[in-house]
Amino acid sequence: GEYVKEMGFSHVEFLPIMEHPFYGSWGYQITNYFAPTSRYGTPQDLMYLIDSLHQRGIGVILDWVPSHFPTDEHGLAFFDGTHLYEYEDWRKRWHPDWKSFVFDYSKGEVRSFLLSSAHFWIDVYHADGLRVDAVASMLYLDYSRTEWVPNIYGGKENLEAIEFLRKLNETLYRDFPGIHTFAEESTAWPMVSRPTYMGGLGFGYKWNMGWMNDTLFYFSKDPIYRKYHHDKLTFSVWYAFSENFVLPLSHDEVVHGKGSLLGKMPKDDWQKFANLRLLFSYMYAFPGKKLLFMGGEFGQWREWDHNQSLDWHLLEYFPHRGVQRLVKDLNELYRKERALHELDCDPAGFEWVDFSDYEQSVISFLRKSKSGEMVLVVLNFTPVPRYNYRVGVPKGGLWLEIFNSDSELYGGANIGNMGRVMAEDVPFHGRPYSLSLTLPPLGAVFLKPACDVCPQG
Repeated sequence: GEYVKEMGFSHVEFLPIMEHPFYGSWGYQITNYFAPTSRYGTPQDLMYLIDSLHQRGIGVILDWVPSHFPTDEHGLAFFDGTHLYEYEDWRKRWHPDWKSFVFDYSKGEVRSFLLSSAHFWIDVYHADGLRVDAVASMLYLDYSRTEWVPNIYGGKENLEAIEFLRKLNETLYRDFPGIHTFAEESTAWPMVSRPTYMGGLGFGYKWNMGWMNDTLFYFSKDPIYRKYHHDKLTFSVWYAFSENFVLPLSHDEVVHGKGSLLGKMPKDDWQKFANLRLLFSYMYAFPGKKLLFMGGEFGQWREWDHNQSLDWHLLEYFPHRGVQRLVKDLNELYRKERALHELDCDPAGFEWVDFSDYEQSVISFLRKSKSGEMVLVVLNFTPVPRYNYRVGVPKGGLWLEIFNSDSELYGGANIGNMGRVMAEDVPFHGRPYSLSLTLPPLGAVFLKPACDVCPQG
C-alpha cells in the first residue's frame, strides 16, 4: 500500500482472488465465486488489505470471471449430476480456448448466482470496481469455435449473455454508486461502455486492445523502420472516443514468450530504456485511463513468472530507478494537469497539431481541459535529436517545459529546452504562433503556456 501510494497510483487491480484449484491459471479458472483464495490468508485478511489500501486513498478493482469455469468435479461442473450451471448443448457448453465450461446465461438461477457474486465482492469486501474478463467470448456464439449454434434470429450473438451483462451493469451502478466496471473486450462490438438505455452494454470502461497491440508492434520496430509503420501511432485516435477506454499494458503482454516491456524494445540497452520511457510518456499523454502491470514501472527484464517475486534488486541500478522515477512523476503530472485527464473520453480533449511527419517519426498534439487549459505533447520516436523543430501553437508568449523523458533524473542525457520556450509570431500547422523546439532522442516533451487561462493570443 505504501509503495503504491508513494508511486502515485490511484488504484490497484488484483488478478482474480476468488478460490481456484490451479495456481497456474492466475485465478482465471474459478471454482468458488464467493470465497477468496486461501493461498494468501483468510477472508478477514483480504478485508484488512482492501481497508488499508482505502485508508491510503487507493481504490481496489477486482478481476471477475463470469465467462467460463473449470471442469473440476468438486466445482460447479455437472454440479448435481446434470448440466446445472453450464449449457446442455456441448457446442455452447465447451470453451475450446480454456478447456472449460460456459455458464448457461439463459437460466434465471445461473444469472442470479453470478449477479449475487458480483454484488458480494463490492458489498462485503468493499471493492471499488470489477474488471470483467473475456467479454468477447461471452458475446459471440462462434468465438474460437468451428461448430456453433446460432441464436433464434440466425445470428452469432449470444443474446442471453448480452442481456446478462446489461443487467449486471445496471444493478451494480444502481446499488453501488461510484463504482466502475471494466470490460476486457477485444473486438469491435459497439457501445460496450455506453448506457444500456442507449443500446450499450453498460460498462464504465473498456480496455483498448487495439491501442495496445498497435503501440507494442510499433515500439518493437527498429527506429529506422518506424516511418513505414507511422499509421500504428495515428490510427487509434480515429476510434479513441468511441468508448470510454483504458490503455492496458497488462500481465497478458509480459508472459508466454512475449518478453517484458523492456525486453520488447529494440537495439542496445540505452535505446531500450529510452524507448520504455517514451512508451510510458506516450501512454500518459494519449486519451484514456492508464493501466500498468507490476514490474513494468521499474523496467523488469524478465517475463512475469507467477512462481517468483518481482526483481526488486534491479532498483540497485540507476536506469531502473530512472524508469521508476519517470512513472512516479508521470502519475503526479497526470493528476495535477487537468488537460491530461479531464477529457480523456471526450474528443474535445484532444487536438492533433501534426500527425504527418512520418519521415522523422515525430507526432505532436494538444490535450485540453474543460476550461481551456492545454498541454502540448511532442514525441520523437527516433534516436536522433531534432533541433529547431517547429511546432504550431494557438497561444503566444512563454511556454514551460513541464516534462522531459530525457531528463538525467530518469537516466537520460538532459537534451531539451532548458525548461522554457518563447512562442514566435511565425504561423505554422494552421496556428498563429509556433515554437522552435529541441526534441530529445527517443524522447517526449510536454509543454504548457505560462499563462494558461489567458485569452487567445
